[in-house]
Amino acid sequence: MLPSHRNNLAAHLSVHGGLPALDRDALIHEIDVAGIRGRGGAGFPAAAKLRSVAPGRSIVVANGCESDPFSSKDRALLELAPHLVLDGIQVAAHAVGATEAYLCLREGNRSVLAALAERRDAVPVKVVAVPHRYVASEETALVHFLGSGDARPTGKFPRPTERGLRGRPTLVQNVETLARFALVARTGADRFVPTDLVTVTGAVARPGVMEVPADTPVSAILARAGGSVTAQAVLIGGYGGTWMPRSLADPLPLGREPGLSSLHLLPDSHCGVELTRNILHTLAGESARQCGPCMFGLPAVAADFTDLLSGRDATGRLARRLPLLSGRGACAHPDGAVRLAASALRVFAADVHAHLTAGSCRITAGAA
Repeated sequence: MLPSHRNNLAAHLSVHGGLPALDRDALIHEIDVAGIRGRGGAGFPAAAKLRSVAPGRSIVVANGCESDPFSSKDRALLELAPHLVLDGIQVAAHAVGATEAYLCLREGNRSVLAALAERRDAVPVKVVAVPHRYVASEETALVHFLGSGDARPTGKFPRPTERGLRGRPTLVQNVETLARFALVARTGADRFVPTDLVTVTGAVARPGVMEVPADTPVSAILARAGGSVTAQAVLIGGYGGTWMPRSLADPLPLGREPGLSSLHLLPDSHCGVELTRNILHTLAGESARQCGPCMFGLPAVAADFTDLLSGRDATGRLARRLPLLSGRGACAHPDGAVRLAASALRVFAADVHAHLTAGSCRITAGAA
């Protein structure tokens, strides 16, 4: 999926060949058998999402915004393999009978624009720059932005596949998911070799994006990235992901935990409680501020973690507060913050205890 250098259209076609003609039902069947799931973090079965879009007058929105600071896989894909993504948009448009398509990015991408200039696609693709906000890449926020210029989520119902942009059925898919569509359309499910793009950061010698076989264990990915053998915790899934002790995370196949395809190996010199507090403050500041969990709950959770760092016991408040936030937001933004906070309290329990009893843990004490 990810070449070592960018291919122009001629080179892309020499590697992958042209897109074959497939009818809608056959195409969705191949995607289903291939087991493709959304690669934007939710992991929803792609074929089920395609089938939920009423064919005819529908719209395809390719999501390449990638707002999480711990993920850069989509940017790498768009830079090195833009034609594979653009092929995937055409495949998706054919599958749902779309007449319009949009590619949403955080900023202009010269690689994508150059690729579009080489093509004459059946369904024109319009590139749209989306505001630099964390929640702006949520699917209802993208649809809302394209229709009104306001990049805030609009709630869980109706789903965009039922009533999206300008009231028309709208399919929103991550760009890596769409690249997989383009591969399966060519190979069929029986010859499709699934791989995952993963961003690795933190205590690794070779940070960045790598492509690995599907279900590769976390330990193998970290070893390939030159991960520190002494690091004790890894954040799986980005800012809305899950902290895990290294010993438990190592044997897990990538993708088993919710969130993005992202691994952040906590350096020995960093306090996990402090990093979690900083992420929670960012998530609180980046919310749309239009539902109770985001407007009041996330700032309160971030403040509770600040109290923990200062030696003030907020564990009781957090135990009561976190269950009240999960599943109650207008989108899944609060759910990710709750998942992050709850996992940090489990994984860094000894550090929390040290902050409460001694005013600091071994890391923050050394930095003082």
